[in-house]
Amino acid sequence: MSTRGVRALAVDLGASSGRAIAGIFDGKKISLREIHRFENNPVQKQGTLYWDTPRLYGEILSGLAKAGEFDCLAFDTWGVDFGLVGTDGELLEMPVHYRDGRTAGMPEKAFGLMDKGRLYELTGNQIMEINTAFQLLSLKLNRPQILENADKILLMPDLFGFMLTGEKRAELSIASTTQLLDARSRTWSDEVLSALGLPRKIFLEIVQPGTVAGTINNSICQKWRIPAAKVVSVCGHDTQSAIAAVPCPEEDFIFISCGTWSLFGTELAEPLINEKTARLNITNEMGYGGKADFLKNITGLWLIQESRRQFRREGREYSFADMERLARSAKPFVSFIDTDAPEFAPVGDIPGRVAEYCKKNGQPAPEGDGGVIRCLYESLALKYRRTLEEIEDCTGKRYDKIYLVGGGARDSLLCQMTADACGCTVYAGPVEATAYGNIAVQLISRGEISGIAEAREIIGSSESVKTFLPADSAAWDEAYGRYKKYCWE
Repeated sequence: MSTRGVRALAVDLGASSGRAIAGIFDGKKISLREIHRFENNPVQKQGTLYWDTPRLYGEILSGLAKAGEFDCLAFDTWGVDFGLVGTDGELLEMPVHYRDGRTAGMPEKAFGLMDKGRLYELTGNQIMEINTAFQLLSLKLNRPQILENADKILLMPDLFGFMLTGEKRAELSIASTTQLLDARSRTWSDEVLSALGLPRKIFLEIVQPGTVAGTINNSICQKWRIPAAKVVSVCGHDTQSAIAAVPCPEEDFIFISCGTWSLFGTELAEPLINEKTARLNITNEMGYGGKADFLKNITGLWLIQESRRQFRREGREYSFADMERLARSAKPFVSFIDTDAPEFAPVGDIPGRVAEYCKKNGQPAPEGDGGVIRCLYESLALKYRRTLEEIEDCTGKRYDKIYLVGGGARDSLLCQMTADACGCTVYAGPVEATAYGNIAVQLISRGEISGIAEAREIIGSSESVKTFLPADSAAWDEAYGRYKKYCWE
């Protein structure tokens, strides 16, 4: 293992913000330093919600310029979204946001072309309206000229890598979010593409996480005064980068990658696809080193974030710490929501929709802002418990620990509620798991770290992890019974 300092740059793009983070590896620990942070705000144009890709690319270049010297860099982003480029390498249009309404009703149209069970059997992906397969089907049915003019499809981390290097890649982990990948062969499913009528020619050959994608173009280096560094295709899906950084010694473990979304699951040697996993709608995504991450996508802190925006629109400005204090002071276990109910998916008045949901199914509406926030926290923790039971039912294993990584690890109330609701010890941290995982795979690619086990050990020694022990089990058991009545049965 090298003893010289290696500087790797992680460009981590989330659904609400992006960061450029430098990781310095001294042979024993990785030290992180945030170089540049920027907002990621979508734009509405002629009724379509787009990612503001030109501005994001400009922010990325600013981050690289601020970083100075670095040896390598890599991108990770949210899943499912993509850009289509023509033969000239130019985007045919800005990538469309997964919350755009174009996929409404598309799963049902897809099931008219291909049996739903067969689609899941092949891809192992949780059926979600936002999936790439349904976005592309919408294009085929409503704007076929876009697909006809497309030369290649590039998922978001691959798209930004292409913008820097001119090299096109399709990295495995991000491809596994599309519902177009054969989960067993880990190649594009010709059967799915044929059934949906999607052009096979636009799909690139899959590359493994850790593959060098190319070198930053000379013209970019000269203009922005940045080094001609290698761009590595790490686990381009931010969830898989975060899972690579889970600081656990066990082979069998439960993780929650908690941010805008909560990704709740476990790591398996092979995909787990059967009638039960299909009924429970659990997804299989591909992680580092050939692992399959068996998980469920759960609406996460977006509910808290969007509620904060609504409070602001109504003239009440709260920090996230303020919101946590309000929730702690509110009466517990008044009412519950299914955090994944369709009425909570669109942007807008989440607190108002919470009140409507509770009234509609015979519960009292939460009182005040604190009551709403507490309802969201408790409902999310109880959703975790339900998902834990589903994962255990499918794997036949029992888990007494949960590793919670990502932004949610800062939230001590959520971490404690998760421990209480699930009856498990929660290990919270690192907060910057995605950046750690991104950088660790770059270091493995360079030969600085031997593999994922050593990377996790190094990350564990580089970052403090907080422990939350379960308590109040009787109260949470009673609450869970009522939660199932109102949100499940």
